[in-house]
Amino acid sequence: MIPSPGSPGEGWSRLSPRKLLLDPVKAVGQAVVPVVVALVGISQSDMKYWPLIFPLAVLAPLLLGALPWLTTHYRLSDTQIQVRSGVLNKTTSTAPLDRVRSVDLEASLLHRILGLQKVQVGTGVDDDRITLDALAAADAQALRTTLLRRRAAVEQPVEVADGAEPAAAPPPASPEPAPAVLARIDWSWLRFAPFSLARLVLLAGAVGLLSQVGDNLPIWNEETATSAWEWIAGFALAAVVVVLTVGGLAAWVALSVAGYVVQWWNFLLVREHGSLHLTTGLFTTRSITVEEARVRGVELTEPVLLRIVGGAELSTLATGVENGVTQVLPPCPRGVATSVGEVVLEQPEALTQDLVAHGPKARRRAWFRQLFSAVDVIVVAAAAAWWFDVSWVWVAALAVVLLVVAAAVGEASYRHLGHALAGDHLVAGRGALARIRTVLETDGIIGWVVTQSWWQRRIGLADLTATTAAGAESVLVRDVRLDVAVALADRATPGLLTDFLRSDAEPA
Repeated sequence: MIPSPGSPGEGWSRLSPRKLLLDPVKAVGQAVVPVVVALVGISQSDMKYWPLIFPLAVLAPLLLGALPWLTTHYRLSDTQIQVRSGVLNKTTSTAPLDRVRSVDLEASLLHRILGLQKVQVGTGVDDDRITLDALAAADAQALRTTLLRRRAAVEQPVEVADGAEPAAAPPPASPEPAPAVLARIDWSWLRFAPFSLARLVLLAGAVGLLSQVGDNLPIWNEETATSAWEWIAGFALAAVVVVLTVGGLAAWVALSVAGYVVQWWNFLLVREHGSLHLTTGLFTTRSITVEEARVRGVELTEPVLLRIVGGAELSTLATGVENGVTQVLPPCPRGVATSVGEVVLEQPEALTQDLVAHGPKARRRAWFRQLFSAVDVIVVAAAAAWWFDVSWVWVAALAVVLLVVAAAVGEASYRHLGHALAGDHLVAGRGALARIRTVLETDGIIGWVVTQSWWQRRIGLADLTATTAAGAESVLVRDVRLDVAVALADRATPGLLTDFLRSDAEPA
């Protein structure tokens, strides 16, 4: 059990005794492949070492798996959480409660079977986290609630001047509001799963693995391949193409829907204790907490296929959290994503208002950027056609297709381009195939960078970058007129560019 919230500092506590079952099983699972390889290699050389190797291969992971429970202790004081671990080298990790930025809970399938959860406490310093793996589920939830409440209490100390009488005790705090549900899973959103290409990474990995081991499979040899091709060639080619296309689409739909269900099962996004709390997962459950004071903005992403069916994804941009970007909504209707984003920002219409267009010069830049890429591919294709003596008709057809696609992508990237100021938020639009709108609090902007390439200088355009500690640490406004870029930066952060504007106005 964790120390009682009402009586901190009562001594060190161990993790759950059920960790003695968790870690050995994990250790055996991690060691099974090298152990099997070693045993197979030994069996092919000399069998006399089996009586010694086999017990060692089983007992060593069990012993190593039990050490973390024996050597890990933790305690919670009035101002700190402390974790002590290690066998030969003792390590004590300490985090002040007022530096706690997130408390995330995670439970794999094995954790859930044993009734355990892993607790990760983030302090916002170089992505370092204090990890307790594993606590009983009830203790993990209690620890999370305690840390978040004490963080709020520590952040509001009562100051007393030297020699002054202590101020009267503040009135008792009003009861905390109930958690506000911002979004929960709606299984009608499954229709967006096939239009999100995130699962292609898994499919590509599976194909890569098959290509590595396929030659060694007993069913794959020249005779089998020849027989399979002769069987396929016996059908009409059009029928084969149709069957393969329909089969591939059906497999993709099944894979994408299954992945969506596994990742977003029981999805729930709530606002509580001054934080956004995200819970999701079927086999491995995750409970992620993002402190709202650290949220500096949001990013609305509409990939090209998802945009066709009216879908979008939403992420928060925060400081002091791992990677800085946290996806807080699954692929869902664009209206849901924009409404939740505006609630998080507390800024209406930040994700829906019209953006200021960057003009015809920016459009030409967007077109030429894509056309130059297409020309590079055409030149390579022409060289290959000349080298391998391929008909130039194919090169011409490829050139026409690439130029048309490049023009379409260039126009799309310009239409996605734009900027605006929505209250105290900077809004930047970008993207070629995917339409991305980033909204950043102006209070989170710590500097500006204005860059101009040689071509941009000739036509009076510039790239304006707002630097920040949140998300990817920068927000880019591309191909905007130089005077507009400087005026936008000055309006977003009054006074930050005063010296620059003054020196720019002075005669040389």
